[in-house]
Amino acid sequence: MARIVGVDIPNDKPVAFSLTYIYGIGRTTARKICEAAKVDGTIRVKDLSDDQMNAIRNEVSKLKVEGDLRREVALNIKRLTEIGCYRGQRHRKGLPVRGQRTKTNARTRKGPRKTIANKKSAPQG
Repeated sequence: MARIVGVDIPNDKPVAFSLTYIYGIGRTTARKICEAAKVDGTIRVKDLSDDQMNAIRNEVSKLKVEGDLRREVALNIKRLTEIGCYRGQRHRKGLPVRGQRTKTNARTRKGPRKTIANKKSAPQG
């Protein structure tokens, strides 16, 4: 496996898809990196030459990815919780931050359902 920015990317996949294993690089950014490095995105990682690999590493090093990006996101959330704004309160309570409904859905943020004793649904009619 090839290593870029401390992340092992799969050898048997095309370069454009393998780069998405790096935190902060999606498919669009991966394609732009391949264009800037003058590498065909459909070539498999194992078939890349050392020069091509170094060109890709140079392009990725220009972006904020992995540890730096994770740190920045964590600091942004910490700042919101410390100033006590609405978004910070939602982060603290573990609820959706961007205005989604919570009466139904939002299970990813809220976690598994907690059953409440003697809670009956409203009568139908």
